[in-house]
Amino acid sequence: MISQYKLSVLMVLLAMLEGCSQMPKYERPSPPVPVEWPDSVKLKTSTELMPADWRQYFTDPRLQALIAVALEDNRDLRIATARIAEARAQYGIQSADRLPNINVVGSHTASKTPASALGSTTDLNVQRFDANLTLVSYELDFWGRVSSLSASAKASYFATESAQQAFRLSLIADVANAYLTLLELEERTQLADDTVKTRAESRNLLLRRREVGLTSDTDYLQAEGAYQGALGALADLQQQRAAAENYLNLLLGKPMSEIKDLPAGRSLREQIISSDKFAGLPAEVLLRRPDVIAAEQQLIAANADIGAARAAFFPNISLTGTLGTASGSLSGLFKSGNGAWSYQPSIIFPLFDAGRNSANLDLANARKVVAVAEYEKTIQQAFREVADLLSARDKLAAQLDAIQANAEAQRQLLRLEEARYQAGVVSHLEVLDAQRAAFVTSDREIQVRRLELSAATQLYKALAGEANDSGEVTRQEGTNK
Repeated sequence: MISQYKLSVLMVLLAMLEGCSQMPKYERPSPPVPVEWPDSVKLKTSTELMPADWRQYFTDPRLQALIAVALEDNRDLRIATARIAEARAQYGIQSADRLPNINVVGSHTASKTPASALGSTTDLNVQRFDANLTLVSYELDFWGRVSSLSASAKASYFATESAQQAFRLSLIADVANAYLTLLELEERTQLADDTVKTRAESRNLLLRRREVGLTSDTDYLQAEGAYQGALGALADLQQQRAAAENYLNLLLGKPMSEIKDLPAGRSLREQIISSDKFAGLPAEVLLRRPDVIAAEQQLIAANADIGAARAAFFPNISLTGTLGTASGSLSGLFKSGNGAWSYQPSIIFPLFDAGRNSANLDLANARKVVAVAEYEKTIQQAFREVADLLSARDKLAAQLDAIQANAEAQRQLLRLEEARYQAGVVSHLEVLDAQRAAFVTSDREIQVRRLELSAATQLYKALAGEANDSGEVTRQEGTNK
C-alpha cells in the first residue's frame, strides 16, 4: 500500500504536468486588406523589405546625432520602456503560479496550562520545535486555468514590448520630420529676410526718386506696401521657426544648445532620404509593423483569457503540505525518528455562483471579439497610411519637378522685368508683381521639398522594422505556446 509520503510526492509530480487546457486554439485572422497595393503606388519587389538601420536611412550627420539624443533622453520613450519592465514583471508573477512555492519554516511553540484547568496538581508545560519545508495552497492546474492566465500575461508583455518598438519608430520619424521642418523654416526665413532687404532697397530708391519728381506717389506707396508685407511675412516665419525649434527640443528631451559637439547639417536640397529600400506585398509588410504585432498580442491575450474563464467551471484542486522534523527540545530537532509531515489536499467544486462564471466567460468572449476588430482595424489603418504615403511620395516628386521649373522661370521673369523697368518700358507695378511671383514660387519650392522628404520619413515609421545591434530586423510572430 502506498505510503502517505509517497502519495504527497506523487501529487506534486502530477501538479507539474499540463492539465487539460480550456484555451481555444489561436488562429490569426486573415488580413482584411487587398493582397496587392493599388496600381498607382506599388512597391518594388527587387529591393529589401526593410532598412537595416535608421542611420542608413537618415544620412545627415546632424540628424543622426539628434535622433541618438532623443532615443536616450526622450521622456515618453522612458515611460514606454518602463512599461515593458512592468509587463515583464507581471508575466513573471503570473508564471510563478505554475510551479509550487516551497518555503523553509522554523518555529518554536511554548504553552503552559495551569493545574487547576487540568484538575491536576501539576502545571502542564509543552515545548515544541519544528523545521519544515512547506507547500502552501498550490493549485493543481488540471484544467489549464493558471497556464491560460500565464499565456495571457505573456502576450500582454509582448504587446507592451511591441508598442514600445512602435513608439521608438515613431520617435525617430518625428525627430527627423521636426528637423526637416526646422530646416524648411530656416530657409524660408532666410528667403523672406532677403526679400525684405531687396524691397527696402527698392522703397528707398523710389523715395529718393519721388523727392526729385522722377517717381509718382503711387509707385512709392506700392513699394512701401510690398516692404511692410515682407516684414510681416518674415515675422510670421520667425515665430514658426521658434515654435518648430521648441517642438524639436521637446522630442530630444533637452535643448539643442546643450548638445555638445553637434555636427554640421545639410540643407534640404542636400538631404538624401530614399524610400526605395521598402518592398513587399501588404501582408508581408503590415504584419511586421510593431503596432500590428501589439494588436495581435492583445488578441492572443484575450484568447487565453477565455481559457481561464472556461476553467473556472471545473473543480479547483489545491494542495497544502509540510515535510520536516519536530521535537520537544531544540537539541533533539534533527535526531533520528523525529520526522514529521502533513498534507491537506482540497477540492472546490463550483455549485452556485449566481451566474458569475458564466458572465466572466461572456466577458472574455466579448473582449476577444473586440480584440479581433481592433486587430483588423489596425491593419486597415496601416494599409491606408502606407498607400497614402506612397501616393504622396510619387505625386510630391512630380510636383517638386514642376515647381522647380516654375520658380526658375519666375526668377528669369523678375530679372527681365527689372531690366525693362530700368529702361523705362514698364512701370514699377510690373516689377512688384514679378517679385511677388518669384518669392511665392521660391517659398513654395522649399515647402514642397520638405513635404517630399517628410513623406519618405513617415514611410520609415509606416514600413520599417527596428533593427537590433547586429542589424537584424526585429520581428515577433503571434504564438499560442
